[in-house]
Amino acid sequence: MRALVTGGTGFLGGRLAERLAMLGWDVTAAGRLEERGRRLQKRGIRFIKMDLGDRVRTGAACAGMDAVFHCAARTSLWGPFREFYDTNVKGTRHLLRGCLRHDVGRLVHVSTAGVYFDYTDRLGVAESSPLPARMANAYLQTKRLAELEVEAAGRLGLPVVTIRPQLIAGEGGGALLTRLLRTNARMGLPLINGGQAVVDYSFVDNVVDALLLCQAAPSSALGRVYNISNGEAARLAQLLPRVFGTLGEILKTRPLSYKAAYGLAAAMEAASTLRGGRPEPLLTRYMVGVLGRSQTLDIRAARDELGYEPRIAAAEGLARLAASWQGA
Repeated sequence: MRALVTGGTGFLGGRLAERLAMLGWDVTAAGRLEERGRRLQKRGIRFIKMDLGDRVRTGAACAGMDAVFHCAARTSLWGPFREFYDTNVKGTRHLLRGCLRHDVGRLVHVSTAGVYFDYTDRLGVAESSPLPARMANAYLQTKRLAELEVEAAGRLGLPVVTIRPQLIAGEGGGALLTRLLRTNARMGLPLINGGQAVVDYSFVDNVVDALLLCQAAPSSALGRVYNISNGEAARLAQLLPRVFGTLGEILKTRPLSYKAAYGLAAAMEAASTLRGGRPEPLLTRYMVGVLGRSQTLDIRAARDELGYEPRIAAAEGLARLAASWQGA
């Protein structure tokens, strides 16, 4: 079996490429980071340096593939809309056209549970739950547009399955954890309303499991979207000290009301905008929303239809995260 993994030099894509290789797949990892690509090559994984904006090269990479796992995305929470659109929407479109042209057996697309986010508390969100009319930032807006591109390709006959994972973390970190650590170091983390918000999260190896299950799922899963999380929602007041303590980092919290934190983030965003958008604000309104509003997922569909069951529970996931952090 031959697989192409986009975003193969990234956090999730790299873990997936390594798992596929261990399972005996012939794996091609496509990405932009050459140093990480060389590490994958040492594990017997083919690496191609590729930008999804290159329509011809992206299309050609799909030739002869039994499965394509689309993990690549521009994931920053700040930046010009056009940069997000070019990667997350146009890049996805280029990949889908390549899959259709080369008759790829199945595309598994990685979206995000962030598309449900609407600055309100939302518990037990199912795949059928309404999406906000306006997404919170350019990243989420373009990820939703990418989902629509995937849906359209499915209607044209491409076998597609999509997952919406919630806050991926694990060995190597993850984008949100990296931002939390940076904000904590520089200004302290806002502990909004006493950290009472309830959040879901996903350890990276569980998300890899879900991707493999999507590839092997029966045809009844085609065209479907599946929520993925650890199924272990927790209050931030308990979760943050546990994570930072595991990493040996001192958690510096700043007790704030939601209104005060939101105003602070808006001021930081305005200051960054006046400077041409750089540097990225330490705190954005979306990040305040994530820290101050509850969002948990209903993952029954993935359990019932894919056979998904989170293997890596919080205790083991945190132990792995700590080990990788100390060894970095």
